[in-house]
Amino acid sequence: MARAERPLDAGDGPLLLWAADLRKLRAQAGTPSYRELARRAHYSTAALSEAAGGRKLPSLQVAMAYVRACGGDVEVWEQRWRDVTAELALPAPLSAEQERAAPYVGLSAFQAEDCDRFFGREQLVEQVRAQVSGTRFVAVVGASGAGKTSLLRAGLLPAITPRWPVVVMTPGAHPLEECALALAPMAGQTATRLVAEVCAEPRALHRIVRQVVAEHPPQVDLVLVVDQFEEIFTLCPDAAERGRFIGALTSAADAHGSRLRVVLGVRADFYGHCSRYPQLVHVLQQAQVVIGPMSTPELREVITRPATNAGCSVESALQATLCSEADGRTGVLPLVSHALFETWRRRRGNALTLAGYHEAGGISGAVARTAEAAYTALTETQRQWARQLFFRLVALGEGTEDTKRRVDRAELDLEHPEAAAVLEKLAQARLVTMDRDSVEIVHEALIRHWPRLTEWLADDREGLRVHRQLTDATAVWEGLDRDDGALYRGARLTIARDWADTARAGLTPREQAFLDASLAAEAGERAAAQRRTRRLRHLVALLAVLFLFASAATAFAVHTQTEITQQRNAAIAQNVAAHAPEVYRTNQDLATQLALTAHRMAPTTATRDSLIGTLSTTLISQPAEIYSVDFDRDGRILATASGDSTVRLWDVTGPRIPAELATIPNTSNTVFGVGFSPDGRILATANEDHAVRLWDVTDPRRPKEAGAVPGMDGTVYGVAFSPDGRVLTTASFAGTVRLWDISALPRPTELATLTNHTNLVYSVAFSPDGRTLATASEDHTARVWNITDPRQPSELATLTAHSGSAVYGVAFSPDGRSLATAGNDNTARLWDVTDSRNPIELATLTGHTSGLFGVAFSPDGRTLATSGGTTARIWNITDRRRPTEQTVLTGHITGVWSVAFSPDGRTLATSGWDRTARITPTDTDELISHACDHVRTRITPAEWNEHFPGVDYDPPCPSG
Repeated sequence: MARAERPLDAGDGPLLLWAADLRKLRAQAGTPSYRELARRAHYSTAALSEAAGGRKLPSLQVAMAYVRACGGDVEVWEQRWRDVTAELALPAPLSAEQERAAPYVGLSAFQAEDCDRFFGREQLVEQVRAQVSGTRFVAVVGASGAGKTSLLRAGLLPAITPRWPVVVMTPGAHPLEECALALAPMAGQTATRLVAEVCAEPRALHRIVRQVVAEHPPQVDLVLVVDQFEEIFTLCPDAAERGRFIGALTSAADAHGSRLRVVLGVRADFYGHCSRYPQLVHVLQQAQVVIGPMSTPELREVITRPATNAGCSVESALQATLCSEADGRTGVLPLVSHALFETWRRRRGNALTLAGYHEAGGISGAVARTAEAAYTALTETQRQWARQLFFRLVALGEGTEDTKRRVDRAELDLEHPEAAAVLEKLAQARLVTMDRDSVEIVHEALIRHWPRLTEWLADDREGLRVHRQLTDATAVWEGLDRDDGALYRGARLTIARDWADTARAGLTPREQAFLDASLAAEAGERAAAQRRTRRLRHLVALLAVLFLFASAATAFAVHTQTEITQQRNAAIAQNVAAHAPEVYRTNQDLATQLALTAHRMAPTTATRDSLIGTLSTTLISQPAEIYSVDFDRDGRILATASGDSTVRLWDVTGPRIPAELATIPNTSNTVFGVGFSPDGRILATANEDHAVRLWDVTDPRRPKEAGAVPGMDGTVYGVAFSPDGRVLTTASFAGTVRLWDISALPRPTELATLTNHTNLVYSVAFSPDGRTLATASEDHTARVWNITDPRQPSELATLTAHSGSAVYGVAFSPDGRSLATAGNDNTARLWDVTDSRNPIELATLTGHTSGLFGVAFSPDGRTLATSGGTTARIWNITDRRRPTEQTVLTGHITGVWSVAFSPDGRTLATSGWDRTARITPTDTDELISHACDHVRTRITPAEWNEHFPGVDYDPPCPSG
């Protein structure tokens, strides 16, 4: 018999009423046991029981899982949760003097002046200081929330300032300019002059540094701390400037007689971005310090020392609770600091209590509670302004987590009184920070742990990307004195106009002016083109009249007209073909007819590739990037692994849009890999939370957890089953590959660990006979292993042909005689592995303009698919030494990560950072011949004239 639920405490507070109503909901559902609720909700019995315990408000995710498991109305209960959050009002705002006296900094990063309350990182500070003393280039690497900024500013700076002069900067959108501005006060030059000098010649940084330290003794160097180095990837849109900045840093540090020492603070998920720059890889290999989770003693220092210094005490129960909840978690420090700050605000006398901690929301809920209370205190109009403001303060990730974006005040339309009032209130709530010129979110933890903001960002990520590009383009246009050459045209203008017509977030006056000018310019150019066409027709008519007098002249004119018409049609067709795949996202019928007409007008390789990309089926978009796809044994089900912490199963037997069968929730932020067992009954998922989970998908509508691989040593990127389905192999961030016996689920047994790789491993693949394994790694190698006895594997060969670049993908051909590798050097390579100890490179496949992530052989071995940049490509490899490019698939609008052939080879699935997976028939001729079969609405004359000005109306699908 199930144990009775603990009675609720007496009282009528919002938490107790919430808990009582949750218990009523459970009673209405027949009082299922918490074990049964856990099975339905995929959360632990403890989490669900605590949700109705009345002691603290559960997270939104746990609360809604409880409601769904009891059959409640999620929408009603979500609003109820938000109301309770708002009702748990914040204490009275602190004065500036009170904030300065607070022992904790909350979500804000520690600054140099906070060194007297920065504890727990003494050993790490000394480690970084020693590295800086011993080498000229040091990288401090850690997850978001690991405390990099605080370590550098409140730990390192006070430790080295007595010895060396220090300059601290963040790259922003223009890193060279920011670097010059940071150095100007010490260089004794005007900022304007120094900016011009560094931007014109980045190598001048070496000379400027020597000038800065000229009056210091020879052993004294300048230390340049580049905090949040990842901003060169998230905020700097100019790849050339990014390269010049990296070149300036590395050349100044490596130069003969250098007086510069560089310290980078880098988010761990951007380490792969750094590896794309050879000069950066070289210096990063010299010295780096990785920030991991704090130990329990270090956490106690963080919790108790600031309070003691401020004359406060911390209850033992609160210490134990915080240490338990934070132990081993990466990225938790800002949550701990904020929870402690809010607990201090609710202190009893001078004591920080467990009750105050629970009232604040604890580690998991304090951030959301603070943000939600500040948001609900706004008027309805102000809430709309707040939503628009937060959209501008977030940079959407491309294969990485979203990051905060520092924004110039000029971008925020602060002349509007409501906008200024909202910004001030958010700053008072410590959700944003402001200086004279810019505004930014206080910490990226707010992006991840405030459910409302997370939902906003998930609602329309592609729309937000369009808006961000429009914002950047507006800044460029104004920087060029509103030069017409910087205006939007063609596909970009169409996308921006369509988004602006439906967007909920408004444009600033500057952005609206840019869009209006672009539309006016396009209208003018179209009118000019139409006038040219009319003049040309008049000329042809005149020449026709002159035929009576000069037939030869007429023939020439007709030829000229035909040639001009062909050239005009080719230009129009190329332009239409370029943006038809993007139109497909909002109007499939129109996009199909645009692509068909463009190919008919100008049957080139480019228009054919565009047509194929447009006609490929798009899965229903997911809320985050899709990293991996795999077909089941029959090719009827496709699995997708996504950054939204889910794996989804899709029925792909339908003619157009696949149907979702099930969503499999995971506990991590990202699922990187997915793979079906050979018999299609088990699905393995590779997770960011160091776990590999196995699911029974015999009934794909009701997946059940079948087991889990224990004790992984880092994020897992890849999984693969042996051909007999008895062995599973996993590839991890720690650089290890592990082999597992899964014949006795739910308890896999580890057979062996492969440790020869020196950096993270992305991909693994078995040969068809199961005797050989291939692995691909960030260490610039692919390796081939003998696993005839999986308990005693041995390395057979190391492949190093990818020009010193990371290798992201590996795949064996169906006959096992060939191996394909995909690398960050923009190539795929084919190898003869008949003799596995001595692989022979057969061919290099070139054509991609970015690093390749995925590679797959067709079941008949005659075709290879590769993915990289914004395209997937299909190659004819019948002759392994002379592969030829067959098709370029252009349907994705951002990076393509994964490719997979269906078992019959008739379909190719691709997935990417644009949050979609696409399915393309490999028989492209058949695809094109049946393109009109699913068109329901024929292109209108108005749509035709918009896209094909001057071309006679001739719809390609007249029966639509």
